[in-house]
Amino acid sequence: MKEVTISNEKLVQAASAGMDEFMQAVADAILENIGGELNGETMPLLNSDQITLLAYVMMREEVMDGGFVQLIHNGLGRFIFVNPFDKALALWGLTSLSRLVKKAHKLYNKYHKDIEVECTDEEFMAMFERMSEFDDLDDEFVADEEQWTNMIACYIDDHLDKFVTVVD
Repeated sequence: MKEVTISNEKLVQAASAGMDEFMQAVADAILENIGGELNGETMPLLNSDQITLLAYVMMREEVMDGGFVQLIHNGLGRFIFVNPFDKALALWGLTSLSRLVKKAHKLYNKYHKDIEVECTDEEFMAMFERMSEFDDLDDEFVADEEQWTNMIACYIDDHLDKFVTVVD
C-alpha cells in the first residue's frame, strides 16, 4: 500500500467548509497519490476503504449528473456492480445505499449490454425512456445523497487512518 498524506491545514479547512468538502479533500488526496486515475495499475496501491470512497465519489458524480444509465454508459457499471462495493457500504453502516446499489445491479445485469454501446446523444437520451426502471433508483439516490455523503464523511472521520495520514 502506498501511504496517502494530507496536510492538517487542508483537512481542517475542508472540514470547516462542510461534509462534502471534507469527503472530497480525502478522496482528492487519494487520487493525487496514485497519479489522478483509478485503474487496474493503481487500484492495488490502495486499501479497500480508499477504493470504496473513490467508488462512491465517482458513482455520486455520475448519478447526480445523469443517473445510473449515465454511470453505466460512461463505463463505471462494471466497477460499481461487479466489485463488492455494496458489501463495503453495508460494512460502513450505509445499509439503505447498499440496498439501492443491489437493486441497480439487477438492472445493470439486465441492460448493461444495451447501455454500454457507442451511440449518438439522441440515442443516449432515448435510453432513459426505454429503461425507465432506473428512474426510481435515480430519484432515491438524489433524495438521500446528502444523508449518505454525511454518513460517509463521518465514517472517514472516525477511521481517518484507513484513508490518509495527516501531516503538518
